Amino acid sequence: MDQAPGSPGTPADAGGTPGCYRHPDRATGISCTRCERPICPECMVSASVGFQCPECVQTGSGTGHAAYATRPRTIAGGTIAQDPSLVTKVLIVINVAVWIAVLALGDAFVRDFVLLGQWVPGPFATEGVAEGQWYRLVTAMFLHQQIMHIAFNMLSLWWLGPPLEAALGRVRFIALYLLSGLGGSALTYYLEVPAQPSLGASGAIFGLLGATAVLMRRMKYDMRPVLVLLALNLVFTFTWANIAWQAHIGGLVVGAAVAYGMVHAPREHRALVQRGTCLVALLAVVALVWVRTLQLAG
Repeated sequence: MDQAPGSPGTPADAGGTPGCYRHPDRATGISCTRCERPICPECMVSASVGFQCPECVQTGSGTGHAAYATRPRTIAGGTIAQDPSLVTKVLIVINVAVWIAVLALGDAFVRDFVLLGQWVPGPFATEGVAEGQWYRLVTAMFLHQQIMHIAFNMLSLWWLGPPLEAALGRVRFIALYLLSGLGGSALTYYLEVPAQPSLGASGAIFGLLGATAVLMRRMKYDMRPVLVLLALNLVFTFTWANIAWQAHIGGLVVGAAVAYGMVHAPREHRALVQRGTCLVALLAVVALVWVRTLQLAG
């Protein structure tokens, strides 16, 4: 990477700590989240995630390139919204509304929208993804039955969602959530017994957890809290009964991969890299579902 105009050419102290790009004599360990130039406390401007330098706040650039926005943007290039948790709130409302519908309509509603691999015979016979009902990969992400199940998932969404939504922007956050959920559904469909139904937002929640780890590493924050949380959730995943571990792992992998592409995309080609990452993730999901469908058909 070329050195930005005004960046210090030498460390501010003998220990190798860089100096502020505006005050080279002031050693600092903080960098602008957009242009990555070192900034001292006097120069840093609080952003949705981390801090930005005055030039990035004013022009949307500050690295010598043409400004691409007239307002501050998130670390992933998204627009900073007045309510950085709006999408999270909408997702919670949708999940709760579907749960209420389950309570009101009962097993018939669940049977029509739960993730199911293949047709199941019997008095409540129904078709699955293998018969072409791919919509189940999506609808199952918003479906819950037990109150503890939806309570745990919605509390996790409320805790993980707003910081990620603020860091990525609304559109990118929606893409992350949906792709993570689809990744969990696809891996469940691929590995689980065809007649085993599966439901819940856990795949999407694990995707947000993986994305949080990626974001914290990108911001050079202390990784220990999120790693401990991830480890505990993985222990529960593989030790508790009636948990679709495939959904958790699929969501985790897709969420981490998509988030990595979003926060590490070079600014000059940010949109291309981010869209490409999302497209690759979606194609991987489609490929996994297609292969499993062919297996079940054979």
